[in-house]
Amino acid sequence: MAGADRATEWARHWTYAELPDLDLLRARYVRHTFPRHSHEGYVFGAVTGGVEDVGLPGGTVHAIPGTVVMINPEVPHTARPGQPGGWTYDTLYPSAQVVNDIAAEVTPLRGTVWFGETRTTDPYAARLITQVHRAAEEGNALAADSLLRVLVVRLLDRHGSVLPRTTPRAGSARDAERARIALEGRMAAPPTLEALAAELGTSPFALLRAFKKEYGMPPHAWLTDARVRRARRLLDAGTAPAEAAAAVGFTDQPHLNRHFTRIVGVPPGAYQRERGVYRRGRPAS
Repeated sequence: MAGADRATEWARHWTYAELPDLDLLRARYVRHTFPRHSHEGYVFGAVTGGVEDVGLPGGTVHAIPGTVVMINPEVPHTARPGQPGGWTYDTLYPSAQVVNDIAAEVTPLRGTVWFGETRTTDPYAARLITQVHRAAEEGNALAADSLLRVLVVRLLDRHGSVLPRTTPRAGSARDAERARIALEGRMAAPPTLEALAAELGTSPFALLRAFKKEYGMPPHAWLTDARVRRARRLLDAGTAPAEAAAAVGFTDQPHLNRHFTRIVGVPPGAYQRERGVYRRGRPAS
């Protein structure tokens, strides 16, 4: 597993071909901390040892064995050890489509579903997360698929709702959205905060406040997260890490490695290897 240079830490971030649109992470972290970031899909995490502190907009969640952490798409969060010995956990990252399709099939929920709680004490659901991992690792597609569906339905029945309708957006929120779109389009060469604010007809501090309120992090932190997301897609397509780094605006591959490892939990090379990604006709190295 990745992280052999840290004798007490290891991580495996991978996909199982029989369960598309699902990422799996099993890891033990002692010193590693995840900076503020978000995911396009859902996060269902089960700590199997130690304590993980998850920083969410509503406060810090202390995750211990027997609890499940549920994070909705695009919700910014951090993670760090909750005790000196760190934590071990199994995490599932299903896409929004996977969860919404299951909801539409077996619950009255329609549209984008939302989990009202971020932490629940549910040893059975926690075991289901671990069992999905075990079934996938054993190549048991029937069990992995079945267990994933049982887990999602259980969490939806107990904690699911429909994403509430949003109210009309204020001018500052629209400025934040325009800034996000601009940064997405100019990821490799982004403007300064002052230049971006001038383009949008606002002030730097007003834009900074609006962006953080709308996306949970300042523009520079959001941009780093967005670069890592785009780098992941390039790596999944077989792009070499050095090429991916240049394409998304990192100064070099070590710059990508540092931020990718902090946010994803494994280095880019290990990420490609565990996912069976081939580049230039050979396995990723």
